[in-house]
Amino acid sequence: MAISNPEFSTSSVMEPVHLSAAGYHANAPTSVLVLAAIGVVFGDIGTSPLYALKECFSPEHGIPYSAGAVMGIISMIFWSLILIVTVKYVIFVLRADNNGEGGVLSLMALALRATRSDQQKLSAGLLMLGALGACMLLGESVITPAISVLSAIEGLEVITPDMKRYVIPITLVIVVLLFYVQRYGTAAVGRLFGPIMVIWFAVLALLGVTNIIGNPQILASVSPLYAISYIQQHTFQAYIVMGSVVLAVTGVEALYLDMGHFGRKPVRLAWLLVALPALLANYFGQGALVLSNPEAIHNPFYLMAPEWALWPMVCLATAATVIASQAVISGAFSLANQGILLGLLPRMEILHTSETERGQIYMPMVNWALLVLVMFTVVQFKESGNLAAAYGISVTTTMLITTTMLAVVMYKEWKIKPIFVFTLAALFFIVDFSFWTANLIKVKDGGWYPLGLGAICFLLLTTWYKGRRLLRERVVADSIRLQDFVSALLAHPPHRVDGTSVFLTAHIDFVPVALLHNLKHNRVLHERVIFLKLSIWDVPYVRDEERLTVTELAGNIFVVRAVHGFKETPDINHVMALLEQKTGMTLELSGTSFFLARDTIVPSNLPGMAIWRERLFAWMMQNAAKPSDFFKIPPNRVVELGTKIEI
Repeated sequence: MAISNPEFSTSSVMEPVHLSAAGYHANAPTSVLVLAAIGVVFGDIGTSPLYALKECFSPEHGIPYSAGAVMGIISMIFWSLILIVTVKYVIFVLRADNNGEGGVLSLMALALRATRSDQQKLSAGLLMLGALGACMLLGESVITPAISVLSAIEGLEVITPDMKRYVIPITLVIVVLLFYVQRYGTAAVGRLFGPIMVIWFAVLALLGVTNIIGNPQILASVSPLYAISYIQQHTFQAYIVMGSVVLAVTGVEALYLDMGHFGRKPVRLAWLLVALPALLANYFGQGALVLSNPEAIHNPFYLMAPEWALWPMVCLATAATVIASQAVISGAFSLANQGILLGLLPRMEILHTSETERGQIYMPMVNWALLVLVMFTVVQFKESGNLAAAYGISVTTTMLITTTMLAVVMYKEWKIKPIFVFTLAALFFIVDFSFWTANLIKVKDGGWYPLGLGAICFLLLTTWYKGRRLLRERVVADSIRLQDFVSALLAHPPHRVDGTSVFLTAHIDFVPVALLHNLKHNRVLHERVIFLKLSIWDVPYVRDEERLTVTELAGNIFVVRAVHGFKETPDINHVMALLEQKTGMTLELSGTSFFLARDTIVPSNLPGMAIWRERLFAWMMQNAAKPSDFFKIPPNRVVELGTKIEI
């Protein structure tokens, strides 16, 4: 089954589409890709040692210090990194690539394609799950910069308690600068990410090994028996602390989301050879320090370092958290772009920040909305510890959704035996569900925040999607069949004028409203008429040679379908150039007029949505970017004709 944006597509039958190589680093050496992946993919999970263990022993949780508790919690962190990140994501989830692309929406598209067209309820459920997963990831894009930068700057308090009053102002300044530079793109800065993060992971490993040497008994917690023993003896406390243990795997979705940029192999190598060993060494080192000095539990990460190294560590940690924040912000842009093209979000302005690297985009509306939310988050929660509960719910909800859709793909697409799929999915689900419910306990302590953000985002996504579907149904119900109309029109043709007219249409089988208005008011038809439909399918990229389908009706009237992947941005100029190559037509833009219908939504009592949601949809339609801007149509060649539609 194909996903089709209801704004542009009408077909539900998947057409054969061949893809280009995914990602813009496809021809780079593996070593270069591994270095780049370290810089982009692992920034979020790589900065988790700043706050994960500290939060596990937060006084608010009531977990008393004991050697057994330290050994048990370090064991739980170790096995979380092994089972969730290494086994679930690195081994299995990364296999579920959609022609090389990853992420929750790519997994949703893959799951939808694997389900047959007669399974409408399952498809609708998967679509809603994908939308919810996207909402939680967008919520994570708000929380990650706040908790990461806060936790890094809180190192100033270790140097001197007098610096505490400067933590929030410094954090806000860094956040504002971070979002301000987004407009310039990340190509130049991105080249620095890899080396800086390699230094960061090297320092993590060095600090960890140094402290392990001082107290090597911590290595015994590799055994799962320590975690099991702690859970058995302190069941309720262990359940509560699981909500903080999951902070060690925050950023795990980035492994999957950014797979398309670097490929599966470099991401796996970067994790297994660099990130995982460094993280394990650091967590064990923190555990060794706390065993030797229980007072260090209030900030074990910074207290692992010698006093002379605290200022350099704060600077390095700040750089690492900025990189982690940059990665999730870029991911939010990519996710929002996919949501627009899949028909889940209204059109927004999209600027490409690199002429050579595909996928580097900047979305002003998303950027400034994130900035406002991140600043509010910093001021509202004040400390990284207060944000831990909010972070955990966001991450674990996405993990649950990934597990559910992965099971569908394994059974439907990979044709794996049901017993194996059930066993593996049940194992992953039990782990994810345990972490998720442990975080639900913290709803009143901050967990309400991502749930609120996710609920608002989900409401907007579902309102837009359902509203577009209702709009499509209303338009189709009142439309005229294109083939019949053209035959009748050519039997008694109007006056034809020089040039080409292009009518953007969402329905290739029906007459565009813009054409009817043009004939009614101007009473002319151009010598060449093109009905152009832009379709978005459930593949990330489409090769240019497979992009267009051209059908000539009669009388120099053509129907053209341009197919794009959900990670591409349609460009009318590019489409017209391809059309010239494919048909041999001469399409001078100076002699071409583009006709668009500008729909005005009128909420009514017709069956569909509640009246308040119809008003919300009308507001979203009114504030969406103009089609002419979104599709990069030359503004002096556009003719917009308005129409009112009741839904």
